[in-house]
Amino acid sequence: MTSLHRPRRRTLGLPAALGLVAALALTACGSATPGPAAAGTAQPGGTLRFAVGSDQGCVDPQQVGSNDSIYSLRQLVDSLTDQDPATGEIKPWLASSWTTSPDAKSYTFTLRPGVTFSDGTPLDANAVKANFDRVPQIGVRGTLPKGYLAGYQGTTVEDPTRFTVAFASPNVQFLQGTSTHSLGILSPATVAKSDDERCAAVVGSGPFTLQSYTTNDSIVLAKRKGYDWPSSLATHTGEAYLDTLEFRIVPESGVRVGSLQSGEVDAIGNISQQDEAPLQGAGAQLVARANPGIPFGIAFNLSKPIVSDPAVRAAISAAVDRPELVSAAYTSQTKPATSVLASSTPGYTDESGRLGFDAAKAGSTLDAAGWVTGPDGIRAKDGQRLSIVLTWYANAASNKATLELVQQQLKTVGIELQLRERPITEAPAVQQSGDFVASWGNLTRADPDILRTQYSTAGSNFYRLTPGPLDQLLADQAAEPDEAKRDAIVARAQQTLLQDYLTVPVVELTTTLGLAATVHGVTFDASSRIQLYDTWKSAS
Repeated sequence: MTSLHRPRRRTLGLPAALGLVAALALTACGSATPGPAAAGTAQPGGTLRFAVGSDQGCVDPQQVGSNDSIYSLRQLVDSLTDQDPATGEIKPWLASSWTTSPDAKSYTFTLRPGVTFSDGTPLDANAVKANFDRVPQIGVRGTLPKGYLAGYQGTTVEDPTRFTVAFASPNVQFLQGTSTHSLGILSPATVAKSDDERCAAVVGSGPFTLQSYTTNDSIVLAKRKGYDWPSSLATHTGEAYLDTLEFRIVPESGVRVGSLQSGEVDAIGNISQQDEAPLQGAGAQLVARANPGIPFGIAFNLSKPIVSDPAVRAAISAAVDRPELVSAAYTSQTKPATSVLASSTPGYTDESGRLGFDAAKAGSTLDAAGWVTGPDGIRAKDGQRLSIVLTWYANAASNKATLELVQQQLKTVGIELQLRERPITEAPAVQQSGDFVASWGNLTRADPDILRTQYSTAGSNFYRLTPGPLDQLLADQAAEPDEAKRDAIVARAQQTLLQDYLTVPVVELTTTLGLAATVHGVTFDASSRIQLYDTWKSAS
């Protein structure tokens, strides 16, 4: 029987009064014990040197979706709201309060006064309106914010600190969307620039400013002087503690690990399984949090005949041994996927019964569909070889090892998987063009509406699905303000996606960071992206 899991609570009404509450401390190696946030008295000053594996080629928070880029760009912008990682509740940030109409078609916000962008212009209602009016015009890189503003009709400014955002139909996921980096507020001057100009430089109101950006090399941020409007989840007020954040692009996992061990950098992302023991032996802190949203898995371009066959997709799912993949290629905190949503996502349902490993079943499914094993062990049908090209990106350290093992697993049932690596900068264009047969990836968001963003034919429809019952389910959940009813609709959407394996979930992403012993106060937000406003370094 399908079980319903509610790991987070969604709050649609007026929040508690603005005030400081403790931010969620990082959990060490997935436990509930406090991480580096609980260590002595914060000391201002210093530079945090952070090595990441890739660069998406853009510094506009509204146009990036890769964690490696989000780590730095989240620090440039503030959001209207924040989301408590422990409870899922929406909390004040730039907005001190808000109300939601009974039909969830309009949201009225009151801004905290006195906030400015780093170019000196005020962050007022007109600035927010400029941001929201511009989002629907962003190109293919703006998929995430455009999804959050689906059905956007406009923003009405009532006075400098009060405005109302209206939608053509109920949009219950919008409030959570306002807590994300994708709807982080940029200065009107930045908003007015072209997409490409914004990818080169942006101005926000966040605790850090962009000092320099060198593509595929580094992103350097400087502390914003006079900053004093953090999220209500922050642990202090005033300016950030660190003077400088230096993000270095280091594609090689071994080089990142060696740099942390030697003290050349203070933090690294994209920890792989083989990195855990050496880092722990060197005294590094390993901190982790499961990512909500869509797990890593195989998505299909259903306009391609070979993967439009439901038997092929079902066989792929049955041939993938998820526990073997997790034990072979991932850190100890990682879980196999058990649905099209990660288990930390609101509205998740356990569909593990549909995602079990059964090579014999995979073979019989292909037999019944007429795919016959050839002399080299690869199947064919009507002269077509069962060979599938899978596009992937090196934006996670485990991707290559995982896919090479998936390749071996599929070969045992007669499916040839050809791996095609592309630069992460090309991902949006590849998706939009349809220049793929199958693709490997994930998408993080702490709201089940991520399914509509990815799989509704009314949206971008990157996977070329045909209109059907799934569309109505995804539209209905976005319009249902009652939490229990919405969860039930989301459950049916998950089941529908897996009935014909329109996507094959494989493994849940767990963000694992390596931190030097001198680093304190790094926190994860509800989407398992990092916040560095409260971060500081000790002398030893």
